[in-house]
Amino acid sequence: MTPRLPAGCVIAVLGAESTGKTELARALTARLQARGVGTSLVGEYLREWCDREGRTPRPDEQAAIADEQTHRIAVAAAAGVAVADTTALMTAVYSDLLFDDRSLYDAALAAQRRCTLTLLTALDLPWVADGLQRDGPHVREPVDARVRAALARGGVPYAVVHGSGPERLANAWNAINAMADRAERTGAPGRKGSESPAWNWPCEKCSDPRCEHRLFTDLLAGRNG
Repeated sequence: MTPRLPAGCVIAVLGAESTGKTELARALTARLQARGVGTSLVGEYLREWCDREGRTPRPDEQAAIADEQTHRIAVAAAAGVAVADTTALMTAVYSDLLFDDRSLYDAALAAQRRCTLTLLTALDLPWVADGLQRDGPHVREPVDARVRAALARGGVPYAVVHGSGPERLANAWNAINAMADRAERTGAPGRKGSESPAWNWPCEKCSDPRCEHRLFTDLLAGRNG
């Protein structure tokens, strides 16, 4: 099934490093294009910045990187559907984690609410070192926790995508189709400049964050019982 996505739709892929974020964003873009949906991939500006400068950014350089990522997403969305390999929210999370600077969250969450769908890559893939990128296996969980906490604070609905290879792509595709179907049934526009409506979809293997919350709550209750 090919989702009916309006021009200006933004599918944002978030996640800690080495969780398959870039691979998933590329695969989604390729599939949408193959189905005749005019789609652009917005790459991770931070990676481009690090490659150009040969280092990771200083605290005072974070805001400009976040703003450029948001700008590039807006430009791509103006031309059709955009799949974003990260958003300003990830820059805000790293500013918080590495520099104890939480000043970027407000603008990042405002931009995130303009995305039609937010996908969060789960931590179920093995960690692989990646050049100048800043994570290690011990940092993925704190990054993931901060992303989830920020999305919750900002009231941004999201789906967690599990699995590897084709399974991961299939789970993300199911989420996109469910979102598009709900938007069509309810008349939600899902266009740039509009904040995303909350949505639910029947998940497999816990792709819905609320299912995750329920599972972990039940597990803890069982341990404490």
